[in-house]
Amino acid sequence: MANPFVHVELQTSDVAQAKDFYRKLFDWELEDVPEMDYTLIKVGEGTGGGMMKNPVPGAPSSWLAYVLVDDVEAATEKAKSLGARVCKEVTGIPDVGRFSVISDPTGAVLALWEMKAG
Repeated sequence: MANPFVHVELQTSDVAQAKDFYRKLFDWELEDVPEMDYTLIKVGEGTGGGMMKNPVPGAPSSWLAYVLVDDVEAATEKAKSLGARVCKEVTGIPDVGRFSVISDPTGAVLALWEMKAG
């Protein structure tokens, strides 16, 4: 399948409360990554994700889906040419990959993800 969903991320106003809730609701393994201030969600089978403090002060908590692309810069430019607004420019995560966040012409937000080569 081309361009699968590869990660879902909860950006929340209260990480501790979210972790407590989702631990009780689902059989997820949550792994803290202190150097990134991030919590990985390991689901076993299927698409995993993460949790983090919402980087936008006062914004509501929400889930963000990531779609795999071969070239995040090209995909971001293509999205812009099709009417998307770029919410976050291409940003690297050392030793992991690069991403951008777009808002489609209807206002829906989506992240584009490129894995680190090699």
